[in-house]
Amino acid sequence: MSNKIFLSCDEANHTCDKTQYKEASLWEKIKLNIHLAYCAACRKYTKNNTKLTKLVKQKPVKLDTKEKSKLQSTFEKELANHNN
Repeated sequence: MSNKIFLSCDEANHTCDKTQYKEASLWEKIKLNIHLAYCAACRKYTKNNTKLTKLVKQKPVKLDTKEKSKLQSTFEKELANHNN
């Protein structure tokens, strides 16, 4: 665990994701809130992340096997492009 108080935007977004899934510690949440106090971009990320989580919980998307396979293939291609 890092003791520094100020997070980078990448760290803040990761902590935001962890918070959405109830995996963030109290210290991580405190540091995230400090970051959100001065970072408009991360506030927007957090707001959008919260909306997405609520939408998925309200109306889960059901895909057939063919759609799942296509989505997986597209995801893997994008991930490969991102990692290069």
